Amino acid sequence: MCGIAGIIGNGIQESEVEEMLLSIAHRGPDARGIYKDKGFAVLGHNRLSIIDLSHEADQPLTDPTGRYHLSFNGEIYNYQELRREIGARYTFRTSSDTEVLLASYILYGKSCLKRLNGMFAFAIWDSKEKKLFAARDRFGVKPFYYSNISNKFLFASEIKAIRYVKSVGPNESVWANYFCFGSYGSPSETFYKDINQLPGGHFIEYENSTLSIDKWYDFAEQIGNIPNNFSTAQIKEKYRELLIDSIKLRFRADVEVGFNISGGIDSSLLLALVNDYNSSKRTRAFTFYTGAERYDELPWVESMIRQTGNPLEKVKFSAVEVPEYAKLLSDGQEEPFGGIPTIAYSKIFKMANQARLKVLMDGQGMDEQWAGYDYYNSQHDSVVQGTGNSSSFKPNVLKSDFANLAKKSEYPTPFNSRLQNSQYRDLFYTKLPRALRFNDRISMSYSTELREPFLDYRLVELAFSIPDNMKINGKTHKYLLREIIKEFVPNKISEAPKRALQTPQREWLGKDLVAFVNESFANLESSVFQSWFDHDMIQKEWEQYKNGSKANSFFIWQWINTSLIASDIQKTT
Repeated sequence: MCGIAGIIGNGIQESEVEEMLLSIAHRGPDARGIYKDKGFAVLGHNRLSIIDLSHEADQPLTDPTGRYHLSFNGEIYNYQELRREIGARYTFRTSSDTEVLLASYILYGKSCLKRLNGMFAFAIWDSKEKKLFAARDRFGVKPFYYSNISNKFLFASEIKAIRYVKSVGPNESVWANYFCFGSYGSPSETFYKDINQLPGGHFIEYENSTLSIDKWYDFAEQIGNIPNNFSTAQIKEKYRELLIDSIKLRFRADVEVGFNISGGIDSSLLLALVNDYNSSKRTRAFTFYTGAERYDELPWVESMIRQTGNPLEKVKFSAVEVPEYAKLLSDGQEEPFGGIPTIAYSKIFKMANQARLKVLMDGQGMDEQWAGYDYYNSQHDSVVQGTGNSSSFKPNVLKSDFANLAKKSEYPTPFNSRLQNSQYRDLFYTKLPRALRFNDRISMSYSTELREPFLDYRLVELAFSIPDNMKINGKTHKYLLREIIKEFVPNKISEAPKRALQTPQREWLGKDLVAFVNESFANLESSVFQSWFDHDMIQKEWEQYKNGSKANSFFIWQWINTSLIASDIQKTT
């Protein structure tokens, strides 16, 4: 896991790439390297050493001929199998997955992508053809941002690296959609003008100042190729096999691996599988709690841990910590992020870093592939879990000219099933992309790699392809998954409903954090974004919130979050 950066084009200053790398030094504190093809390209890399800890595996990595140069962020989990397949056709000098990726590209070209099981964003410079090839993994676990203006192509793992050398303003239409509809942008957009992201499952080719972007992973096509004549027993058996193999692949590391756990069925399954695979050594577990009985999952976690004996690091997060952590997280995210549960989650990585743990696993991805969210069982098009019929947004606080920029997103519907189309939206456009962005920035802010075994593409494709009634049966979500995991976890866990909230955000904002909210709103009124809002209306909504039922706090968090991002922008301009 690392940070990548580079500039392709005329008039490149190596110092600019050095500055880009310094801005994302947290992503890779173990080594830093730069490759320069004078007058054409500069590639940079910050390394977090996970596989092959020797300096021979530092990047940018060059092949034996000196033609190809790779800057890579992520992990290729099946690198050992690929290396055996490549055999003597390439002369390996390291035992790293990085060199296997480079060799795969040299031998197979862009078709190498379909052979990779992993999370990745990488760039390869061909110094002979003067051509850049870059790609992102199927679901976009690892980030790839770029800017292509004035015959100069910049790319990086984080927006701030590009902003460090290029001044950009806000993408107002994306912001307006965020306030009106809760959208975090399309897979190719960011909240900044002139900075885009490469969508998951796509690759870039850049040559002679010409940029082309193509899709290499067609999910709908893959689903169409899966036979639909499997029996329930066969599906269960195949899914179990893939679960076990996915865990095995993600334990490949030359450093210690730990994991995050909550009280839900996903992370409880992860706990069981981790211990099944790593039975000779109890893997360290991390969880957060707030001390609020209504929200905490700690009793569920402790119930599981008592049976397994894993060392458990219980990380308490309190209301008084919110302002400090919110500011830190905002600096790292640079775009809107989830509320106080996301902030509390970040403290886990701080503790893991202090414990010198470089790799954690978590249970992200099950809800999207198995239809776990409550709104999948309804006819409305909500993308916010657990809000019921309450309004998540307050567009009435926006100035009309700004609000008019908002346009509700329309998503592709490549399947005949309404449920599958909702899942597809969440996998590639809404829920998963934003969760992966939150998680990447949080983990890498503390120089920690986050692995998500349930996002193995083989698992996602199989679960997605099964009939709707195997995912939702009556009011039971993740129906067949619950049946599959009964052999791994107790019934009281496998049958537990999904709990949407893990912190008392609603109560804290209206009581413990009133001073923080007031300060945020005051800052917003004098910020670079102040002209977007009717600030008197914000105060009116705030008073109603404090004196009302507090059924939904999402819009309160939106305004706080925007204030924090505005402060960060003002610091860096």
